[in-house]
Amino acid sequence: MSSKSVEPNIADLANGWLKKYKLDYKLEQESLNSDIDKALADYYSKNGGKGGNRPDAKLLLKDKNLDFYPILIEYKGYKDKLVKLDANGQVDNRTAKNEPNLTNINSYAVNGAVHYANAILHHTDYSDVIAIGVTGFKDETGRLQHEIGVYYVSKSNFGIGQKVGEYTDLSFLKADHFDAFIEKIKNLQLTPEALERLKEQREREINISLLKLNNDIYQNEKGLGENDRVYLVAASIIATLGIPGKVRPLEKSDLKSSTESGNTDGEIMIRKIKAFLEHKFLPKDKMNFIVRTLENTLTTTNINKVDDGESQLKRVFTKIVDDLGIYYKIGLTTDFTGKLFNEMYGWLGFTQDKLNDVVLTPSYVATLLVKLAKVNKDSYVWDFATGSAGLLVAAMNEMLIDAKDKIKSPEELANAELKIKAQQLLGIELLPSIYMLAILNMIMMGDGSSNILNKDSLTEFNGLYGFGETNKKFPATAFVLNPPYSAPGNGMNFVAKALSMMEKGYAAIIIQNSAGSGKAISYNTEILKNNTLLASIKMPIDLFIGKSSVQTNIYVFKVGEAHHKDNIVKFIDFSNDGYTRTNRKKASVNLRDTDRAKERYQEVVDLVHFGKHKLSIFTEKEYYEGHIDPNSGKDWNQTAPVDTKPTLADFKKTVSDYLAWEVSNLLKQSGESDCLGK
Repeated sequence: MSSKSVEPNIADLANGWLKKYKLDYKLEQESLNSDIDKALADYYSKNGGKGGNRPDAKLLLKDKNLDFYPILIEYKGYKDKLVKLDANGQVDNRTAKNEPNLTNINSYAVNGAVHYANAILHHTDYSDVIAIGVTGFKDETGRLQHEIGVYYVSKSNFGIGQKVGEYTDLSFLKADHFDAFIEKIKNLQLTPEALERLKEQREREINISLLKLNNDIYQNEKGLGENDRVYLVAASIIATLGIPGKVRPLEKSDLKSSTESGNTDGEIMIRKIKAFLEHKFLPKDKMNFIVRTLENTLTTTNINKVDDGESQLKRVFTKIVDDLGIYYKIGLTTDFTGKLFNEMYGWLGFTQDKLNDVVLTPSYVATLLVKLAKVNKDSYVWDFATGSAGLLVAAMNEMLIDAKDKIKSPEELANAELKIKAQQLLGIELLPSIYMLAILNMIMMGDGSSNILNKDSLTEFNGLYGFGETNKKFPATAFVLNPPYSAPGNGMNFVAKALSMMEKGYAAIIIQNSAGSGKAISYNTEILKNNTLLASIKMPIDLFIGKSSVQTNIYVFKVGEAHHKDNIVKFIDFSNDGYTRTNRKKASVNLRDTDRAKERYQEVVDLVHFGKHKLSIFTEKEYYEGHIDPNSGKDWNQTAPVDTKPTLADFKKTVSDYLAWEVSNLLKQSGESDCLGK
């Protein structure tokens, strides 16, 4: 929007400040920065020409470290139009449908500036933007009253924005004061609770955007096979990630929809993907496999055919970047492609039985499994049915957190992080389309992809590294798994294979609970010959609501020690995990913490690791220490026994209830006799 449409005095006031502080030469400069201008134009176009195409003033300032910061300023010449916040005190720029709240963006100065700042995060390499709103009005005496809102919008706050402080003019942008201002924004802190709330908000937005994207491609882009859709999303994201100083992210304008050999949109994307993977130092065989798989989709004639000046590939690429780019560029440490897969798995042509086999493990359950398996910075973690790699992502995050907590040397920490990502994670996935999502997920989460293998873990995997030191055994110390339940023993065959290849450590699996009550007897008894069942945890029946309705249990094992009949097994009824789940498509939130869910999950971990004295929220009705017969294989799902023997208190209560009934009866009869006497 142009400054001409606001109170002229406000525009004059703000522009006067900028001139005074020698910043005026950057005002209204159309070619201030081509990436910034292009980003703002993209937002303008995407929103149908609504919400403004540029702020009233743009600046690009440099601090003492030679880092550039885009400054976007929006003017509003009205009273009470500085900023509109939501119930959580955040800039209110999204509707419940995850669409831009154009009313707020157009009406409030800060909201407009933050909107533009997100365009910069979305479509450029800048990761830190300053959004400024300036409003003013003339009071009853004719004096100009003004307000200024200054917000820091960055990857670190998920693009939501943080208020920097109170200001009465724009002198903080002056060269003399700018470095101090940058130091101030670098020291801004969000509480862990606020960060978690922002993360959850962004994840809800991701779900809405993914559903919209999936429906759009499914309904409007004909001729794309089931796997093609998955590969197109993977290719588009890899091509637009970029590597600072080495590989520039692919932009929509780079795709020219040319029919010239060597310069079709598909060939341009493949070149960008190759450049990205080469700088990620993936093993040659791994890189060739990824490129070959994506090439089969990206270079087909139909997808590169040009109609009305645009190829189908460019059209789909544009939709993906516009709808999803902001989320994977702001650094969310979430199972992004797992969520993507959970939306897309219905396209992949599985039979109905298989649909239950390919369900995303919720991220909070993945973290629970990782903690139960005692994963730390020194662990070597593997998963024999990797899916979209959600469990390995959770393991990697836990390992990195532990490393940061325990290693105080920056150099040692950097080396440890590289080793964790490259050498301490291994996943195996049979289905190529899902395997590609696992690769993408690990690349996006920090490139732990070098040992994600496209194999049958039961028949083709020999326990060795798949890439790098291929003659060396992977020294697994932690096993996590959510297996396909249609496999033999409900998936316990995967457990038996993995544990037989481990010498020590722990395992935590989530599986259909019939595996522990008779469907996997032969596997279970074999497993207990060399491993100890530590815990059996009954999970909520609606854990996979909308995707599957099977009752699941988590089984936790200590590896390398045979189970003795006198070993204590901890049985936990976790049916109430504190979350309330719904499956309403139009609901903004389908998972709510209604009863101390986070505390409950931590208590389960503590109970498994440390025992009964950690009981706090749970009672002995939900926690029971018992025994199993290692030769049975069908007694793994026990519950706390109910004591039916009456106590003295029970007797007294029964007598008391009986006497109360007798007295009530006598009084009633007496009342009826009085009535008859009258």
